[in-house]
Amino acid sequence: MQLSARNQIPARVISINSGEAIANVELQASGVRLVASITVEAVRQLGLAEGSEVTAIVKASDVILAVG
Repeated sequence: MQLSARNQIPARVISINSGEAIANVELQASGVRLVASITVEAVRQLGLAEGSEVTAIVKASDVILAVG
């Protein structure tokens, strides 16, 4: 699969917290914790489980930083 997104981060699923419709998938990526909020249906379709190797793809129109 080829993507135009350049922010592709290899990661491992360390936990999945499912709600009614949305699941928070906690990832470990080179010592950095990331959380992806995706549908419960997507978790099932992707076959995600603790220990799954995934690629987190970040594509956003804005990134906002703040200090103090």
